[in-house]
Formats: sequence, structure tokens, C-alpha cells
Amino acid sequence: MSISDQQLYSLIEQETERQSNTLSLIASENYPSEEVLKPLGSILSAKYAEGYPGARYYAGNEIVDQIEELARSRAKALFGAEHANVQPYSGSPANAAVYLGLLEFGDKIMGMSLPHGGHLTHGHKVTFSGKAYQSVSYKVGADGLIDYEALEKLAQEEKPKLIISGASAYPRAIDFERIGAIAKSVGAMHMADISHIAGLVAAGLHQNPVPYADVVTTTTHKTLRGPRAAIILCRSELAKQIDRAVFPGLQGGPHLNAIAGVAVALHEAAQLDFKDYIQKVIDNARALSAALVQKGFTVLTGGTDNHLLVIDLQNKEVSGAEAETALELVGIVVNKNTIPNDPRKPMDPSGVRLGAAAVTTRGATTEDMKKIAQWITVAIDGRGDQAVLEAIKLDVRELAQKLPVPGL
Repeated sequence: MSISDQQLYSLIEQETERQSNTLSLIASENYPSEEVLKPLGSILSAKYAEGYPGARYYAGNEIVDQIEELARSRAKALFGAEHANVQPYSGSPANAAVYLGLLEFGDKIMGMSLPHGGHLTHGHKVTFSGKAYQSVSYKVGADGLIDYEALEKLAQEEKPKLIISGASAYPRAIDFERIGAIAKSVGAMHMADISHIAGLVAAGLHQNPVPYADVVTTTTHKTLRGPRAAIILCRSELAKQIDRAVFPGLQGGPHLNAIAGVAVALHEAAQLDFKDYIQKVIDNARALSAALVQKGFTVLTGGTDNHLLVIDLQNKEVSGAEAETALELVGIVVNKNTIPNDPRKPMDPSGVRLGAAAVTTRGATTEDMKKIAQWITVAIDGRGDQAVLEAIKLDVRELAQKLPVPGL
């Protein structure tokens, strides 16, 4: 890649070098394929197309209508949904659109507590979802697992209009069928946010929420391995409400280049080798988890069913922020993360979250994950020793250079 703006080009080159020489264990990051990247920089960026296929506010949409329809049809086929909207710019706008389309301001919503593994947009007080709507939160039990009985009891007491399932830092399988039944029993709608596990669902390696939820939202850039965008799936009778909430309710013209990238990613996810990839992601996450447990780390729930795991660092006498900094110094990129009932503040919590999707895309194996676990251990335990950190950094760089970033 070469551009005439040398200042910007230099920064992109620096970021390319950073990614090539480090290992991303951030659970919400992944690398799209070269084929997904191609439409993002295409002429589609120049087309404005407010509205939907067949009902635009501008002319010149004969071709882009077909592109959006292609993405919609592939989304419906992959997840078995009756309707798909592929225009949301990202996950948070997608969730906002669902609330806007199905609720009135002030209605009650019920999602998983953020420190217990939920997402900001599932009702946290600092976001629109906790300000525009009454929000109550369900939590995990002492074992770190969703307490479905407590969830049902809370739903019966609070009578929310919408129950939100899905998480951003929950390492176990979610029983969408049970949550859907709970929602139905209290007269609530059920929205499943599968942003983190969409790839697992597409591969048939996690329960599909589509039969049990009124609406399903997902980003496309995590385990689905597409561009930064989002999809809303819903029952056909809700299609008009959802579509109107996305446009004109929240957004203007869709990003057609991103929608084309989504179409490519959905096509790739429908291939047989994608299931093999997702199985490797799960295997790698489990290998990393098991190796860290062996080295004395406290892994929440004792392991993982998906692509991520959360470590409670309290027994290591180090905060999540300190661990994040130490690991970045050696080239292992993670994110600090709260744990259930965390005694520390969110910007300096007690845990870190690790994910296997990005390094698996680069070709990492279970043996590589064991090496990474060793480096994590030494970097955290020896975080004050510069010589130790420099030695690990060289080892991390050597592995990173053996695992090429797609498209570079």
C-alpha cells in the first residue's frame, strides 16, 4: 500500500509493523480476509443511497440495490432468519435501533450486568440504553455462570418489556432457548446480541438464537471475520419497525462499501472450511485457558466454551491495567476487564480478557497458545524486570513474524 500523503502513510506503516510484530488477544478483534478488504476501498464508497433497495431517495441505485439484497439474502440464509437489515454502522447503533424500533423511551429493559460479562449497550447507566430506558440487570452466580433461575425470578418481579441476552465477556455457552421462554412467560420481547459469538453460531458450534428471539443483533468484525459493521435479524412482522428505526430513525445513507464487505464475509462463513476455523478458535481458547490454570491463574468458570476467557488476577496481586501494560510491553495485546463483584474501578479492574480469534486467523496452534501462556505468566510475574520483558518480547516477535497478518 502506498499513498501520497506521507504523514498518514507513515502512520499506517507504523501500525502495520505493530500488528505484524505483536499478537492480538483482544477478544473483539479479528482480521478480515483480503477478499473482504477489497470492497472497503472500492468505488462503492462514492455512492449515496438513503433508504432501502427499491425505495431510495437518490437515483443511480440499480447496482447497489443488488449488492444490499445480496448481503441481506446471505445473512438470512446463514442464520435462518426471516428478515435482515445490513445497514447498521456498528454494534451499538444496531442495538440502539432495536430499542428505538420496539420500545418507548422509559420502557424497562433487562440485560446482563456489565461487570458480570454484559455489554455497555445492554442497559449500563453511562450509555443511552441506561438513560433513555429503565434498566435492570441480571448477574452470574458464584460459579460465574448465568443463574437462569435468578434471571427468571427477576423477570417475574420487574416485568421488563425487553430481555437482552448475549455478552461481551462471558466464556460459556448461552441458553437462548431458555431465556426466550422466560421472556415469553412474562410478556417480554427477547433480543439476542451475538456480536462475539456470531461466527460460532454460523458454524453450528453454538446454539442459534434466531428461533428463540424476536430480534438478533451482531457485529460482523469479531468471530464472523468481516468488516466493521453490523446486522439485525428479526421476525418478518417486526421488519418494518426495525428498518424504520435504522433509517430514518438513527442513520442516514448506508456504507455500501462495508455492506459489500459483509456480503463477502457471509459467503466465506457459509463455506465448510469456516467451521474448521471456528473449531480451531475454540480449541486455541481452551488450550490457552488450560495452560494458564496450570500456571496458577484464576480463569473465570474454570475454562471456556467459545473464543474468549477472563482471568481474575487478584491472587497475582496485580491489577488488570498493570497486567495489560506489562503484556503490551512484550507484544501481547489484551484488554483489562472487570470481573463479577469487582472491588476495583472499571479503568483499573481486577481482570483481563483474552480472545483467540485473531491469532487463530493468523495460523496459531494449540502449541502456540501454550507458549503464549508461558510468556503471559513470566511477563506478569516479572513485570518489574526489564531484562525479562525484553527477552519475552523477542520470543513474541519471532512467533508473530511466523504468523502473517492476512492482506499484508
